[in-house]
Amino acid sequence: MLSSLALALSCLLIISPNTSAAPNSVPAAGQSIPLIRRAQSERTVADWESWAKNEREALTAKYGGNIEKRSSGTNLMTNQNADSSYFGTVAIGTPSISFNVILDTGSSDLWVADQACTTGCSKVQLFNDLSSSTFHNLSEPFSIQYGSGAAVGTLGQDVVQMAGFSVPNQIFGAVTQASSGLLNPPVSGLLGLGWQSIASSKATPFWQTLASSGLWTDPVMAFQLTRFVNATNVNTEEPGGSFTMGFLNSSLYTGTIDYQALPTTPSYWILPMKSLTVQGNSVTIPSGSSSYSAIDTGTTLVGGPSSVIQSIFAQIPGSQPGTGNWQGYWTYPCGTAVNVAISFGGPSWPISPADFQLTKISSSQCVGAFFELNTGGSAPNWIIGDTFLKNVYSVFRFNPAAVGFAALSNTAVAMNGVNAPPPSPTIGSVSASATAGTGGGSNAASHRWGVSYASLVGGIVVAVGAAWM
Repeated sequence: MLSSLALALSCLLIISPNTSAAPNSVPAAGQSIPLIRRAQSERTVADWESWAKNEREALTAKYGGNIEKRSSGTNLMTNQNADSSYFGTVAIGTPSISFNVILDTGSSDLWVADQACTTGCSKVQLFNDLSSSTFHNLSEPFSIQYGSGAAVGTLGQDVVQMAGFSVPNQIFGAVTQASSGLLNPPVSGLLGLGWQSIASSKATPFWQTLASSGLWTDPVMAFQLTRFVNATNVNTEEPGGSFTMGFLNSSLYTGTIDYQALPTTPSYWILPMKSLTVQGNSVTIPSGSSSYSAIDTGTTLVGGPSSVIQSIFAQIPGSQPGTGNWQGYWTYPCGTAVNVAISFGGPSWPISPADFQLTKISSSQCVGAFFELNTGGSAPNWIIGDTFLKNVYSVFRFNPAAVGFAALSNTAVAMNGVNAPPPSPTIGSVSASATAGTGGGSNAASHRWGVSYASLVGGIVVAVGAAWM
């Protein structure tokens, strides 16, 4: 009789026959590959303090043809550093080479480290344009700015593949300089899953080309994220869940998807927050555009207006505002199980107390995963990251534009903290292809409003044992 884990993984693979991770060579028959479990290094309070400061500052700075039909594609993800970030894989060039990239609904550009990278690209897979017969240099600068650093390079165009889908002329950034800590092995870059209107390159995002070309049976992409933050003996890399394009994996959720339409012209995936409760008590939140929340898979925590964050912790006896590097954060007694729930117009979605607890800084005091954020310009007041998204099956619909949530199934929940290796690299064949529109480049740097993955991982990253050759 199958264990719950084996049953869960079997269901996922059966329902997603086109499942793929990083394209790579498949070992010959008869070979064996040892799986080495790497223990995660202990993080000191000082490490957490430095990370927390960078996290808050980064999120503050971040805001300012013939088509062959194919029904679906799945990319299995990796959970990095106990829920700090989630990455999947794309293949670029001819022949195709795989790259690990953060999957980020809070931005819209694809970029990877280039072989000409001189700083900040150590021990990551590098893109070699000379090795790709289909690469085209657009000779235009690319720049993206995060609160914790920047990445610069040039724009190029090449074949990009993911989960069996292909765009032969995808524009992306080939990064030649990155701030220290911006890239953390084995991650080589980022795949933006937001809308074209916020792309620094002005290029049509990979996902949007596929969706608008009618390649997907259903115009949706969806996430199921795993939780390891409260697991024991957590490794640097663990199974991260799944990212699907063109279909919903019904084995990973129960009930129906509650869709809420985007309130503005698509840019970020924005929903208005309608209600928020803490320990069963309602917290007053602003209405209208002041309640707008970006649903961002590339952000670890939840950031919001100072007044509301203060009201949240006012419901938790013994909570105190953080000081020093913890400014903007709040501490509370670790023995208190904090229950927060958020509604965006439909059901109220609960957040696990394990996700609300960011870390323990003393024998009795913990830091909460909600922090004060003061955004500027047209940026939304709330950034809803993985602290929330680990608790739901999340769907991003192209047309009509909406974000939907559903309750996780027992199959999905069984994947949390599972003792299993992260996804293994496999080669997948291309079953559907679409040509991207003629997007132009841009000389302007892009300033994201959400937390860059570098700030999420940089301060607490544990070195991966095997370096890229």
